Amino acid sequence: MAAPEQILTSLLKPAFDRLVPGADPMLRPSSREGFDFQVNGAMAAAKKLGRSPADVAADVVRAEGLGSLCSRVEVTPQGFVNLRLADDLIVACLGDVAADARLGVAPASASLKVVVDYSAPNVAKEMHAGHLRTTVIGDCLCRMLVFAGHHVIRENHVGDWGTQFGMLIEHLVDVGETSGAHELSVGDLDGFYRQARAAFDASPEMQERSRRRVVALQSGDPDTLRLWRILVEESLRYFDEVYDKLGVELTRDDVVGESFYNPMLDEVVAQLDSKGLLVDSDGAKCVFVEGWTTREGTPLPLIVRKSDGGYGYAATDLATLWDRFGRLGADIALYVVGAPQAQHLAMCFDVALKAGWLPSPERAVHVSFGSVLGPDRKMFKTRAGKTFKLVDLLDEAVERARAAVSSRSAELDVDEREDLARAIGIGAVKYSDLSTDRARDYVFDLDRMISFDGNTGPYLQYARVRCLSIFRRAGLDPADFVGVPVEVGVGEPAERALALALTGFSSAFASAIETWSPHKLCAYLYDLAVVFTSFFEACPVLKAPDETTMRSRLTLCALTAAVLGQGLELLGIDSPERM
Repeated sequence: MAAPEQILTSLLKPAFDRLVPGADPMLRPSSREGFDFQVNGAMAAAKKLGRSPADVAADVVRAEGLGSLCSRVEVTPQGFVNLRLADDLIVACLGDVAADARLGVAPASASLKVVVDYSAPNVAKEMHAGHLRTTVIGDCLCRMLVFAGHHVIRENHVGDWGTQFGMLIEHLVDVGETSGAHELSVGDLDGFYRQARAAFDASPEMQERSRRRVVALQSGDPDTLRLWRILVEESLRYFDEVYDKLGVELTRDDVVGESFYNPMLDEVVAQLDSKGLLVDSDGAKCVFVEGWTTREGTPLPLIVRKSDGGYGYAATDLATLWDRFGRLGADIALYVVGAPQAQHLAMCFDVALKAGWLPSPERAVHVSFGSVLGPDRKMFKTRAGKTFKLVDLLDEAVERARAAVSSRSAELDVDEREDLARAIGIGAVKYSDLSTDRARDYVFDLDRMISFDGNTGPYLQYARVRCLSIFRRAGLDPADFVGVPVEVGVGEPAERALALALTGFSSAFASAIETWSPHKLCAYLYDLAVVFTSFFEACPVLKAPDETTMRSRLTLCALTAAVLGQGLELLGIDSPERM
């Protein structure tokens, strides 16, 4: 059985379609006491029909069998339809969730091959706060896609190629391979890069050596490639440590750097030329896509090959599209990249579509996101104006969580407290990011993130621990109750509210994955945790009035723990057993 929201929508949609084809019933949770849902679509339909909203709403209610699903249906003079579900419908839907190992989430009707491009740090440069969003959002989307039954290919598009490597390799030679590799291996990537830049800027001789080294690198000189691999390997080793600390599923096997696409660039240009898409503009090879103009209204070019014969980011990004929809056979390619790259990616997608590499416009998706801000609501930087290292932010979050754990969970041993501090600290940072609509900026505020109150990761983790504590006190296993149906009516308001909330997991998951929006799943999980807290305080479980009620409430607790646990896993957040 589908979730109540899905059942109601399947009834309401045809009724609205008959009145106004394509009309949205606008089914929403109700904020009115005593009702579960509100239908808001009659007002928009009435405007198109030239009728009163109340009459349209009444027609909808009469046309569909809402009475068999609802214990109360109310049409307001403004045309809103308020619905209170029948208790037996909630119990039936909840029983289906309890009996399903996937907690009501049906697998995708067709498995798609989805390539997800995310994280993308640069070799010999530190991962900073700006890498947090792409890495965390990308990891969450991959987890959701796998859970839905799709074949996911993770691609970490590491910046490991380009003219800057002439400078970096020459600096490595100057400081010595052993010393330079050690500096990179301990995580001082920014220090190494700054030293190389300072030496380059101060020395015309090094500038000339660096230019020669770029030529050697691009021509495949063995010794230059060996030195380049040292830079790449030490950087990747450090990135692996950051990914492990952050708890994301990226591995070395997922790294597909810019260098991977370098051999494809000549073929990409040749194909664009053969299709008549390339235009010579002051010696550069460009594609002019209709609709893209500068502020002055002149055509805006996508520069594929520069006038000096070198390739820029556009050529590499076009090669990724050619490769992902060609060699990999992707059905969808997601680019989890910051909002400032919207125009560049849109132009690349348009060119790939014209070249015939992209099957249809909707198959390449820019999953854009806003910025991480400091308390002053400006780009998050240190007092010295430098970008915060991501690893420093994570370490500070764990340290804050460690202090909270020391006071709240003193009964745990040292190792348990340390594991708990990592789970809370890292989970808090990830949840704060994921719970924000990805299109928006957000302020990085560790005090708020680590709080056990409000819409935070620790609040969700603690709600699940509260569920499990009931079973631990009784010496019971929650897994023994997940499949047990609710055996009584859900008459207690808090009990009924929790039962209804648990039926909504599948709808929340579907909405989050359809729109590539993890914050929708976060919002559901937070609402569930709030409803459970009210239930926990209002409805005795182990001291319920009778055995049947106790077992029914244990089922609600077991399902709550299961849904919160599954939801946190999809977000990439650990679920402690004790706190």
